[in-house]
Amino acid sequence: MKKLLISLYVVVVAVLAAATIVEKYQGSPYVSTHIYGAWWFSLLWAALAAVAVVWMIRQKMRRWYLIALHTSFLVILLGALLTHLTSWQGTVHLREGEITRHYTDPDGRECELSFSLRLDSFAVRYHEGTLAPSDYESRFTVIDGSHETEASVSMNRIFSHRNIRFYQSSYDLDSRGSFLSVNADPWGIPVTYFGYGLLFLSLIWMLLTPKGTFRQLLRSPLLRNGALCLLLLGVCFGEVSAAPRVLPRETASQFCELHVLYGDRICPLQTYALDFTKKLCGRRHYGSYTAEQVFTGFLFFPDDWYDEPVLRIKGAELRASLHLPDHASVNYFINSGGYRLAPLVQEYWQGNHDELHKQANNVDDRLMLIMDLREHKPLRLFPVSSATGAVSWISPADALPASVDGEHGKYITQVLQWLARDIQGGEWERTGEGIRRLHVYQLRFGGKSVPSPLRSRAERLYNGIPFATILFMLNLTMGFLTLALFIWRLSAERAGRKSRVLGYVSYGILALSFLTLTLCESLRWIVSGTIPLSNGYETMLFVAWLVMLITLIGYRRFHILLTFGFLLSGFFLLVSHISQMDPKIGHVMPVLNSPLLTVHVSIIMMSYALLSLTFFCGITALFLPRQREALAALSRLFLYPSLSAMGLGIFVGAIWANISWGTYWSWDPKETWALITFMIYAVVVHTQTLPVFRRPLAYHLYMVFAFLSILMTYFGVNYFLGGMHAYA
Repeated sequence: MKKLLISLYVVVVAVLAAATIVEKYQGSPYVSTHIYGAWWFSLLWAALAAVAVVWMIRQKMRRWYLIALHTSFLVILLGALLTHLTSWQGTVHLREGEITRHYTDPDGRECELSFSLRLDSFAVRYHEGTLAPSDYESRFTVIDGSHETEASVSMNRIFSHRNIRFYQSSYDLDSRGSFLSVNADPWGIPVTYFGYGLLFLSLIWMLLTPKGTFRQLLRSPLLRNGALCLLLLGVCFGEVSAAPRVLPRETASQFCELHVLYGDRICPLQTYALDFTKKLCGRRHYGSYTAEQVFTGFLFFPDDWYDEPVLRIKGAELRASLHLPDHASVNYFINSGGYRLAPLVQEYWQGNHDELHKQANNVDDRLMLIMDLREHKPLRLFPVSSATGAVSWISPADALPASVDGEHGKYITQVLQWLARDIQGGEWERTGEGIRRLHVYQLRFGGKSVPSPLRSRAERLYNGIPFATILFMLNLTMGFLTLALFIWRLSAERAGRKSRVLGYVSYGILALSFLTLTLCESLRWIVSGTIPLSNGYETMLFVAWLVMLITLIGYRRFHILLTFGFLLSGFFLLVSHISQMDPKIGHVMPVLNSPLLTVHVSIIMMSYALLSLTFFCGITALFLPRQREALAALSRLFLYPSLSAMGLGIFVGAIWANISWGTYWSWDPKETWALITFMIYAVVVHTQTLPVFRRPLAYHLYMVFAFLSILMTYFGVNYFLGGMHAYA
């Protein structure tokens, strides 16, 4: 029976993992029909549940929290079965003023509702002054016999009638029609929710009960001992040649305090200048020149800067093919012989996407940034109002709206030329006055679209400090130093007082690092207006923040946590710094603007942070055999609350998904891998059934390899499998 249970468990995990790979190549409809919706898949879960029940009875399980915990899984499976057997869903298309009672099911068939719907209006709401949607709302009337009910749905706000729920799905391009998702699941949802709630309560019960393993671990003398592991870092710098003309640093900074429409939001021009400079140079500055000076240099002294070797050429194939230096100027590519990249770029757009042509297209994109700036296309500095009063921001290169009169039109098209004349003549007082007038113009005509002074100052402060770069270097360096300190403690006979002093100093540095990262997160929150958990970059920062918080709280009892905290937080900050994650601040998608999402992501990230500590315990134990037992106790101390956090995170995520998409579980790749991760880590708490995990070496080896499931859940889904959750 035990072997059968283990075999079924392994098969379920393997099938779930394989299904996500198949979905990558065959598509979601295929796996929905042939795997998740197939009879054998339901039978496999039923067999696992039945064998598990028989095994629990044979084991004579007596602890109520364990009975409740395992019962919760059975209830969740029952709820899923009820959803599979009794629920239905579809899509209804509404047009303004028209009445319909038909919807289309997932197979494309037309079905009929027992009541009718009439769309009264549909509206897309935008963030002030931009074309970034903040919400979609459909107002409609439910006609049920002689009764009419006014209703509305928007993102994260549903409407229910006769146990049928309506969700905002999509809309027609002319904004006079709306698509609503319809879903009815009167039995599966309450049963599944009950199961999730029972799961969370039993997990908390498991942590709090005095007879539980977690409370026993807290009293273990082994936790007074411990150790850790490694990481690497690197930065490269370049040199600059001659000295082009630039604005004084103060004047360039003043100019970049102006606001601009960039990335579908109104932000300081400094933000665009930083991105502009990083795309050209590969870093936030060019020699001793700030990003603001580089940007304004290209804007007001283009001839000087076209001769500067600003463009960093990273591609070895392109450098070899065109005999390019590591850093080249604009004029290196544009000369009397024409555009040197033209043949390669043309071949790229004809379908040749090898490395050479990709590198040529990348350089071409960066050169186009400079060409667009010469024509003032990115400089959407000028707010204008339409006849309806809506504010939009335009550049001097855009066509002037009919609502702009001659005087304002002349100012928009010529003010940058006036500034250029004063700048090139060295009239710095007149330049400063011209910039101040432009700022007043933005405040006067921008209205509510102009960010508040607090938000603008927060963004400029955030832009001015490379938080991730500084902190990953500091934390990794301190991680190696505290590791050396730990080894010295083991070898030195009289290191007590000195090591304590060094420990307190290290603790103070970690506290300072934590406060700095807290400032970083707070600034991003102020700038975006939403808690910074909306993408991969922000969640990496949040995990690093959580690791440092856990370390600061637990250091007094477990001194070895200091090394763990430095190295692990440094690792996450390094990943955010060097990976493909985008640190740009932007508006979140309307569907993600939900407090439930914030809670869901926060709790899941807490779980992953704790499980990351178990990974480092395992790595350390492999190199320090004498500390394996102590590290196993410390690792289990992290394991139990992480499983509780993961259970709660999945529960909250299910509620959010049900409110936003109409289904609490959709077998999306990230959902599936979160379940796989939960199942993998749940294995090692069953030491009675699997006594092999009582041995420290076996336990640590398993925890090291188990961490691969977290890497797959977070990075594998984002960069390989895709799906609805690929944004984070």
